[in-house]
Amino acid sequence: MARYRFHATNGSACVFDAVGRDVRRLDRLTRRAAEVAERVMGSLEDQEDWAQWRVSVHDSGGQRVLVQPFMPRADAATQAA
Repeated sequence: MARYRFHATNGSACVFDAVGRDVRRLDRLTRRAAEVAERVMGSLEDQEDWAQWRVSVHDSGGQRVLVQPFMPRADAATQAA
């Protein structure tokens, strides 16, 4: 099992993961990244545009192993229409 850190950023604002999370299977990194994005979107409710936001996943050595864009919430897309 390896520990990964899941940082969220839009290039200027950042939400850093100082603790990280143990992930047993690499195929679960994308699911965990999506959970982090949901949590950040819920905590930064004044943010309207998530298009530039990404979750950057780093291994214990600091190497970036995945970059996943935020997926807009279905209810937010409905409200914008």
